[in-house]
This record gives sequence, C-alpha cells and structure tokens, in this order.
Amino acid sequence: MSNTNSLVKNKEFQQILKNYQPNQDNLEFTAKMEFVFMVGPTASGRNTLIDILVESGRYRYIISDTTRHPRLNNGVMEVNGREYWFVSEDSFLSGLEKGEYLEAAIIHGQQVSGISLRELKEAYKTGKIAIDEIEVEGALTLRRLFPKSLFVFLLPPSFEIWMNRLNSRGDMHEEEFKRRLTSALYEIESAIEYDFYQFVINNEIHEAATAVDELAKGRQPDNSKQAHGIEHAKNLVVNIKHYLSTL
Repeated sequence: MSNTNSLVKNKEFQQILKNYQPNQDNLEFTAKMEFVFMVGPTASGRNTLIDILVESGRYRYIISDTTRHPRLNNGVMEVNGREYWFVSEDSFLSGLEKGEYLEAAIIHGQQVSGISLRELKEAYKTGKIAIDEIEVEGALTLRRLFPKSLFVFLLPPSFEIWMNRLNSRGDMHEEEFKRRLTSALYEIESAIEYDFYQFVINNEIHEAATAVDELAKGRQPDNSKQAHGIEHAKNLVVNIKHYLSTL
C-alpha cells in the first residue's frame, strides 16, 4: 500500500488555528442563513447523505476548501469545485490570516479543510439551507457562531459494516488506517461529551436522509432515538479501542 502525503506546514496551521476567528465584518449575511452541519467519522456516509438532500432541491452544498490533492472515490476522480476546492497550503494559510474562513481544522494530521466565507456568500444568494460536512473542532466553533443551527452526528450501523466500508475504499497504508480510526475515536467521544448533536444511525442512507430532513424542518428530536444513538456511539468507542489494541 502507498503512503499518503503529510501536511508540510503542520506547525504553522496548528499555531494559527489555536485562536482563529473569522473576520467579523464579513459575517453579517450568515445571520440570515439556515445551516445543517454533518459531523461523523470517516466512511460514515456523510457525502452520500448530503448528495441525497441536495437532490431534493431544498439544500445547497457548501464546498469546503482543502489542502489535500484530489483522489479516487469509488473509482471516480474528484473534481475541483465539485467535492472540494483544492488549494495550496500557502493559499489556505493566507486566507486564515485574513479571516476569510468560517472555520478550519487539521484532519488526520494530513490536511486542512474549512469553509470559506466566499463559498457561503454564494450559498446565501440561493436562499436554500446550507449543508456541509465538518470536523468536531469546526463544530465547536460553529456552535458558538450559530447556536440555533442543526448539528447532526452520523454513525455507521455497526462496527463490522463500518470496517468493511473502510476496507473497500481501496489500498490504504496501515498507518493511515490506524490514524483514521484514532481520529474516529476522538470524534465519537467528543460527540458524546457535548449535548448539541443529534445522533443519526446510518442503517439505510435514504432513511437517514429523511431523518435529517425532518430535523431540519423543525421536527422535535425523539428522545428515545437520541438515547439509542448515544448508546450506539459508546459501543463503537469500545470496539474501536479494542481494535486499535490489536494493531
């Protein structure tokens, strides 16, 4: 298996992201927007779910910027401006210095991804609900900025199915596989710790999309489903820890 590229300017990104704040003068229009933020571990199905919601015509996908290079997803090469805006590390750092990102985070220690205010302005013009996948660090920032927004934490249906999904993504260096599981462990434990997430288990992708859409429309969360989601997340944590101990 081939290894993945590392983040060359990791230290610079860590430093600037410690106390990052977006340019407040450019945030006024966002107060009028509706947001759905999708959070979840790698291979939980966030992108597919977002695609289904966007096809309904009620949502506008926010295309994040990322420092990584395009890659194959299910045999299809990613395209600039479709899955992500692929930018250089220098360009991303420059944007952060100017406060041109709503949020940004280092992912798997390999790349930086974030939501640009430029992209949000384009979404605002459509009048649709803005939807995007974000990391747990970004969620904490966005929760402070938009406390009334919907934050969904998507969970795989079982540990076994989840592992099959990860393994079906093609050749992955063992170190990257371990890094992704370690990141997932942190993400799920973080979601359990905070009380602003709505847990949705991705047993079937269209059912999960319907559940998210109903929450976005203002349906009151089902406390029993939420409790089940939290318990499911805790079981995944146990399984991840056990699996990592065998590597």
